[in-house]
Amino acid sequence: MTLAFATSDVGKAREINEDYFFISFPDDPVQIYIVADGMGGYNGGEVASRLAVDTAKKYILSNYEKVNKNRESLIELVKNSTQYANMVVYEKAQSRKELNKMGTTLDVCLIHQNRAFISHIGDSRIYRLRKEFFRRLTKDHSYVQQLVDEGKISKQESLNHPDKNMLMKALGVSSFIEPDAMVKGFLKGDVILMCSDGLSNMVSEKDIVRIIKENPTDATKMLVQTANDNGGRDNITAVLLRSQ
Repeated sequence: MTLAFATSDVGKAREINEDYFFISFPDDPVQIYIVADGMGGYNGGEVASRLAVDTAKKYILSNYEKVNKNRESLIELVKNSTQYANMVVYEKAQSRKELNKMGTTLDVCLIHQNRAFISHIGDSRIYRLRKEFFRRLTKDHSYVQQLVDEGKISKQESLNHPDKNMLMKALGVSSFIEPDAMVKGFLKGDVILMCSDGLSNMVSEKDIVRIIKENPTDATKMLVQTANDNGGRDNITAVLLRSQ
């Protein structure tokens, strides 16, 4: 069984919360968890993140019973849910001038038989804590991450780089996207954290681990509070999954 907790907050610098999330209840037959961080003028980011989450969720629920529950088909399911959400958000963005520049990150996590099937686009993140090992499962689709990969800046330099928010990939800004898709183990005692960059930019990985360990049930409120205490420069969303 998976226990899920979620907290989302506008932060201290923004007027509206453009993050959006969805979590399943523990007894739901399909276990889906989604985080999106929207962007765009006017209320574009808010529209994009909500539309992406709702569309991806509906796609999975509509197709879950139709697919074989093997590794390949479930990876394909979460990947297709993201690509379908991209099409819907992109078409919406083209339909109204004020939404033209809107887009969003999207992380989708489907839990099935002790495994997490993940689709990822943007710079929201998914981490897994297994005993003492805390690992980021996703790679940011950002300009700064590209600089790190190319050896042009260090990981430490990336933390405060002025172009930190520049995305190389986002959902809804072009007619087709290729999300990262993967499967990871989710064993009893494991914790998965899904979060927007409003958390990962404001709270160190060391502090994230400490807070999760100090709060054995719901650590999301304390994670968000800590991000706000550290400046709260963006919307903050944390979704925490515990495998029982």
